[in-house]
Amino acid sequence: MSITRRGKLAAGAVTLVVFGTLGYFTLFPENAPAVIRTAMDRMGLTNASAPDPPPATCPLTGTNAPKGAIPPRPALAIKVENHPLARPQAGLNDADIVYEEPVEGGLTRFIAVFQCSSSDRVGPVRSGRTTDPNVLRQFGPAIFGYAGGVPIVKREVPRAGLTDVNYIIAATAYTRDPARAAPHNLYTSTVALRKAARLDAGAPNPVFSYALELSQKSRRAREVHLPFSGYSDVYWRWSARSSAWLRWHGTVPHTVEGDEQVSATNVVVQVVGVSASSIIDAAGNPSPEVDLVGTGKAYVFRDGRVITGRWERPTLDDLTRFVTRDGEEIALAPGRTWVELLPDSVPVEIG
Repeated sequence: MSITRRGKLAAGAVTLVVFGTLGYFTLFPENAPAVIRTAMDRMGLTNASAPDPPPATCPLTGTNAPKGAIPPRPALAIKVENHPLARPQAGLNDADIVYEEPVEGGLTRFIAVFQCSSSDRVGPVRSGRTTDPNVLRQFGPAIFGYAGGVPIVKREVPRAGLTDVNYIIAATAYTRDPARAAPHNLYTSTVALRKAARLDAGAPNPVFSYALELSQKSRRAREVHLPFSGYSDVYWRWSARSSAWLRWHGTVPHTVEGDEQVSATNVVVQVVGVSASSIIDAAGNPSPEVDLVGTGKAYVFRDGRVITGRWERPTLDDLTRFVTRDGEEIALAPGRTWVELLPDSVPVEIG
C-alpha cells in the first residue's frame, strides 16, 4: 500500500517535531525527561558521561582552592621571630608554607608564606637576612614584609623580584602591641601588607608537587629531632589523631596565640651548608650565610613516614627540587609544609 501525499506530509511533520525536540534538549539537556535523556545518552547527544573537571587547587598547598577558585594574587612572605620571648607567635598556622632558617646566636627565624591563605595577625615581625631573598625568588613576583635589615639585605630584596614592604617603607601596615615587650611586639596582617604593596600580579606557580598517596620507598617515622641550638631544640612528632606533624621545643609544645599547637602536613628537612658572613650583630655574633645552590641531603616527612633523598637547585633562578636517591621527584601530601633549612653540622635524629 502506497503512502498518500497527506501521509507523507504528516510523517514529515512528525520528523521535524522529533528532531526539533531533540535539538532543543541537546542544547538544554537538564530540561529533558528521563526517558529522553536516556535515549540521548545512548545516541551520544549529551555529555552526561564526561567527567567533571578537577577542582582548582592552591599552588602552594595542593589543597582545594577556597570557593573553587585560586585567589588571583601573588605570594606574600613575612619574617617572623623565634626568640623564646617572641613565643607564642601569631599567624604560623595560617601560612601555606613556612621556612625555618638559622640566624646569629643559635637562634632561628621563620619566613611565613601566604597565597590562598591569609591572617589578621602575624608576628612578631623581625628583620630580614641574606637567606630570605634567595628563598623567596622561587615564588616569582612576591611581596616581602619584614622589620628592616642591613643594606645588603635591602638591596637584594628588589633584585630577587620582590616588592619590599618593610617596616621603614610601609610603617602604617604594622602595629606595636603594648602588651608585648619591645622588640618582640611588631605585628602586621596579610591584608595590610597587600594594600601597602599594591602589586598587580597573579598567583605563583607551585614550588612542590603533591599527591594524595605516597608512592616512593619510605619508612615509618614517629618523631624527628632537629637540635638547632638550646634556643631552638626542635621536635616534630606525628599525630595520627590529627593526621599532622606537631611541633615542640624540647618537651614544651610550640604554640601560637590561642594556645593552638604549631602543625604541618609535611616537614621537609633541607640540609644546607652554613658559613659565617661578614655581617656582625650587636652582640658580636656573625650572621650565618646559608648556601641554597647545589645539592645536599634531604628528608621528607609525610603521613607518619620519611623518604630520604636529596635536594637540587642548580642556580638561584631555579626551583629547589626534592628527589629520591634514584632522582624521582618526591610528592608532598596536600597541606601546609614546613621547610627546615638545617645546617649540615646539626644531626637529624629520627625516631
